[in-house]
Amino acid sequence: MLSRFCIVTCLGAGQQETLKAIRDGTSGLRSCAFGDVDIPTFIGEVDGTAEFTPTGELAHFDCRNNRLAGMALVQDGFEEAVAVARERYGAHRIGLFLGTSTSGILDAEIAYRARDPVGGALPAWFDYAHTQNTYSLADFLAHRLGLSGPAVVVSSACSSSAKVFATASRMIEAGMCDAAIVGGTDSLCLTTLYGFRSLGLTATTPCRPFDVARDGISIGEGASFVLLERRRDYRGGDAVALLGFGESSDAYHMSSPHPEGRGARLAMERALTTSGLAPSEIDYINLHGTATKVGDAAEDQAVFTLFGGDTRCSSTKGQTGHTLGAAGAIETVISALGILHGIAPGTTSMATVDPEFRSRYLSAPEPSRLDRTMTNSFGFGGSNCTLVLGRAS
Repeated sequence: MLSRFCIVTCLGAGQQETLKAIRDGTSGLRSCAFGDVDIPTFIGEVDGTAEFTPTGELAHFDCRNNRLAGMALVQDGFEEAVAVARERYGAHRIGLFLGTSTSGILDAEIAYRARDPVGGALPAWFDYAHTQNTYSLADFLAHRLGLSGPAVVVSSACSSSAKVFATASRMIEAGMCDAAIVGGTDSLCLTTLYGFRSLGLTATTPCRPFDVARDGISIGEGASFVLLERRRDYRGGDAVALLGFGESSDAYHMSSPHPEGRGARLAMERALTTSGLAPSEIDYINLHGTATKVGDAAEDQAVFTLFGGDTRCSSTKGQTGHTLGAAGAIETVISALGILHGIAPGTTSMATVDPEFRSRYLSAPEPSRLDRTMTNSFGFGGSNCTLVLGRAS
């Protein structure tokens, strides 16, 4: 059960601001003015992160990535809900299963620029273990939330914070913990902005998933966390259930999916199998939909061969940007909001669907009861994960 969740993206902080943007079909993308970056592209930058600088005993965790995490934790009563769960289950029985791809690498970039001009030593203030290290995110949350259960950080590119839902579910099922904090955080940095630019993948306009004129991604940042509990343990009102998950690996190419979407289809098939559902029982699919030529084409083929042309689908990356390692968790929460509030998101910025595509794309949000949704997250190296959510009541 996704009994409580929180979210922060360029659309705003918290469920209400996110839901309003989804209903209105508005985008948080804007022309890149991040630091001294000189790239003609649009990004999904979160404002106000400085207000969430860790202090006191947590000051050594300070980096943009952990600030975003702290910003998310205070939304929608999430931190308070975790405190209640800690009292109920015990701090050692709540696991942390998180995803990130950037972690605090921005601090390492800043430190590298400030290295000693003679010996090349990094400045004394740079704390690799508590900022850039991938595990920093889990370490920070464990200290911030007072948890001592199993803690794992997955870094599998853009599938990172989707795969941790599967990991957490297996750990709860195995009796390793009774509940889990699941999610992810990724922050803007020079490595991703210039890295994707070097691959020729950054769009010069706000990204246009599945559009005939799409020309690449808009990189975003954000954080999202979920309190995952067993259905039998949940005590509350309306909630969303994690019905199934599926994982696969293309093993095709380091940065391109299989052109026929074989790995994507396998992940979706496995998610349907674990949830016990047929394709016709899925009401909406939140697509990976990055707005790259090859990626969107492969996903369209995978979705159409499995679902045909009737199932509604869209990509919300035209609103949030591609939040990389945080995308899985962010889009899971957006899908959960769709179930709870009866809204199928649209594909903002998509004007004309590629005529070669055959799936049913929503260009605008569509008010509708959603009982079961699917969300796709596909990463570099062919790391794929699909989740299926459903109405719990």
